Amino acid sequence: MAAEIISGNRIAAELKVELAERARGLAADGVVPGLATVLVGDDPASHVYVGMKNRDAAELGFHSRQITLPASTPEEELLGLVAGLNADPAIHGILVQLPLPAHIDEGRVLLAIDPDKDVDGFHPINVGRLATGAADVLAPCTPRGVVEMLLRSGHDPAGRHVVVVGRSNIVGRPMASLLLRKGRGGDATVTVAHSRTRDLGSVTRMGDILIVAIGRAGTITGPMVRPGAVVIDVGVNRVEDPATPKGYRLVGDVLFDEVKEVAGAITPVPGGVGPMTRALLMSNTLDAAARQGAAAAAR
Repeated sequence: MAAEIISGNRIAAELKVELAERARGLAADGVVPGLATVLVGDDPASHVYVGMKNRDAAELGFHSRQITLPASTPEEELLGLVAGLNADPAIHGILVQLPLPAHIDEGRVLLAIDPDKDVDGFHPINVGRLATGAADVLAPCTPRGVVEMLLRSGHDPAGRHVVVVGRSNIVGRPMASLLLRKGRGGDATVTVAHSRTRDLGSVTRMGDILIVAIGRAGTITGPMVRPGAVVIDVGVNRVEDPATPKGYRLVGDVLFDEVKEVAGAITPVPGGVGPMTRALLMSNTLDAAARQGAAAAAR
């Protein structure tokens, strides 16, 4: 029997109803969540992503500000802009869209963002707090979205063996940290595999839950999946397809048509993890606004 399809679109829509209610509650207390997105250059995919994030923010009643800069923008100018947003009480979350032009040091820019406004969860302070098990940390949105998908689709990772394929700072490493935490969405036994893992299939077959974020189309095939496992495909890859109007289609890191015949549940691409990532960005912004609002009220 084919696997259950875990719809990120459906779960994200449910979550956004809850987020809108939280946003109304904050607004009633005088705090309108504010999100600033900074886009440097003209990367088409980045423009699409930022546009979708701004639409999400508007739907939830956030104050949303997009700042678009030319690709030639000097690094010091970008750092000055970030400093201004750090000091702006109407902005609770700052997102600098990656990648940045080659002449700008991404690490320096991320380090310049106030950790309390770092809604991407990439600042070293937030990375460290997540790794040490802090309960109220701003964690990266994609791993947080995966955890919510698992919980809300009835696949609590607690006590289960989760294999994470990928070790990036954006997905793989924070994913493992979230799953290892005590409490809601955690308490899993976690194995991290990656592109240099020998006999990758022997490792992935151990997973009750398999989370794949390796960045290569079709890496995970049917024989690499434990029968009945839950498979979360984080990958988004563009492959040529002359039969489509755009000449390409989006696929994941999992060979979907093959793996769905083995897995117990699986996420599609698109329509799986992507909508959850955006929803959790909104959740992080709400969390940041609530904390900053409480801190301001206490002063």
